[in-house]
Amino acid sequence: MKEITVEELKAKIDNKEDFQLIDVREPFEYETSNLDGENIPLGGILIESDKIATDKPVIIQCRSGKRSAAAVMQLEQAHGFTNLYNLKGGILAWQEAFDPNMPVY
Repeated sequence: MKEITVEELKAKIDNKEDFQLIDVREPFEYETSNLDGENIPLGGILIESDKIATDKPVIIQCRSGKRSAAAVMQLEQAHGFTNLYNLKGGILAWQEAFDPNMPVY
């Protein structure tokens, strides 16, 4: 599984690179804090796979990196995606590296 660090993600955001960010946490977690990604909870990721780009990098994130890793594996196995990256450490790593005051559920 391909992974990306929060530092690499921040560089992509700062450089205005073309990628899709998907947050697989539950809506109440997403509402507490998010990185402006599209919220598709893990439970519906296979059903809503048509919302996931196939023509550019897609970074999948959650709270700690565990649910997003599960989402990457499910999507690769079920739909053959090859452009997915798991955000290592999730939003907790982002909070620690860049935004210590960010509320995280």
